[in-house]
Amino acid sequence: MILHIVAYGDPVLRKKAKDIASDYPKLEELIANMWETMYNAHGVGLAAPQVGLPIRIFMVDTTPFSDDEDLSKEEQEKLNGFKKVFINAKIEEENGKEWDFNEGCLSIPDVREDVKRKPEVTITYLDEDFKSRTETFDGLLARVIQHEYDHIEGILFTDKLSTLKKRLLKNRLDKISKGKINVDYRMRFPNIKKAR
Repeated sequence: MILHIVAYGDPVLRKKAKDIASDYPKLEELIANMWETMYNAHGVGLAAPQVGLPIRIFMVDTTPFSDDEDLSKEEQEKLNGFKKVFINAKIEEENGKEWDFNEGCLSIPDVREDVKRKPEVTITYLDEDFKSRTETFDGLLARVIQHEYDHIEGILFTDKLSTLKKRLLKNRLDKISKGKINVDYRMRFPNIKKAR
């Protein structure tokens, strides 16, 4: 089932999400619905707060990036078929020299900006079978994971922009929260009564 993606301005996007236990109600169904929602919106990542749930789950499928000709063959291969669910994730460390990359977000449609992030991330998480894993990712993989991880921490990519950029985006963000935007996927807007 395709879920509504909550838009910028919804308080759930600002909450630090809570860990869940393996007996979380209908977890398998939730994960399946989140995958379907993400693919329907042409996303490469989706976090539970984006579908209105303040819990520590996010998912990533970087396959769409794998045909980017600007990337090395090695990077393309790493991205192709990379599909994971991260439950109760915790970033252990981020390393390297920060680099810019143009990011967007399903909760903030039609806004894309360059964001600085470190190129390597080590993260501890539970997989779908609730097996504990600690892994290190780099490059674009690391970036997508960091972006989704921020969601479960109540952080949006726009928070990482300069004060000037934030000021310039303010009107566009206000319009998004009021639903004054055309999107081709289901959204729930905090400042209007009815979801589309």
